[in-house]
Amino acid sequence: MKKSYSLIWCTILALTLIATGCKKKVKPVSERIAKAWTAESVKHGPTVVYTRGGSTNAVPAYSAFRLTLNDASGTKTVSYTEFDGSTFSGTWELDGDSKLILKELTPPPTGSGGTVEFTITSLDDARLVLTRLKTSPKTGGTINEYTLSNP
Repeated sequence: MKKSYSLIWCTILALTLIATGCKKKVKPVSERIAKAWTAESVKHGPTVVYTRGGSTNAVPAYSAFRLTLNDASGTKTVSYTEFDGSTFSGTWELDGDSKLILKELTPPPTGSGGTVEFTITSLDDARLVLTRLKTSPKTGGTINEYTLSNP
């Protein structure tokens, strides 16, 4: 009887160790966001102005919006195309896991001084939600939220 209890406990222990050892490792945020993102939906303040595939978008030009974050050999570069077709290039960095900073942008976006900052609201492998930290002069001084997808 004691042998069967020992065998049961050993089996439970082995299964527990296997189950805990097989958890999927989550990549760091810096690796997960380093890809090309396009607009799925955009809000200017509380107002949705663009939804991909929408027929009544207030700002249909967001279909050209693109945020490409590269991280090649530790060099983090960005290419950022706004809804008006203006394209900027520079570098990017994270402040913790919740703040994305685009910096040294050339030419500097209107009123930015070459830096645009976002809060990372949510992130998974195919979707990134960013909220701009400062108002955008191009959109009438609104705080904008971007739901981006890849591909």
